Amino acid sequence: MALDLPPSYHRSTGLVDVLDRVLDKGLVIAGDIKVSLAEVELLTIRIRLLVCSLDKAQEIGLDWWRYDRELSPGARRDTIAEHDQLRAQIRELEQRVEALTPKKAPRRRR
Repeated sequence: MALDLPPSYHRSTGLVDVLDRVLDKGLVIAGDIKVSLAEVELLTIRIRLLVCSLDKAQEIGLDWWRYDRELSPGARRDTIAEHDQLRAQIRELEQRVEALTPKKAPRRRR
């Protein structure tokens, strides 16, 4: 007596398809929480959740993680180097301004 069991891979294929579709197209969940007392709004919390692939996020312009110093290890080094260059340029400009500014003779008291 053979048991005819449905194959279990149908579920996983369905889940994979759903995940693939969500990551490809994206999924947005939005909600607002408002706390009011006597019709006076005391607090509003807006919650937005976007679930998509990194490629899709970059495509729609949501690649903030590339420029966040805490998330991008190379960005911190680049920022420090850029700051050092800017400081050097400021010093050079200050020296030029100082060289172009005429020196005032000290006043003599009578």
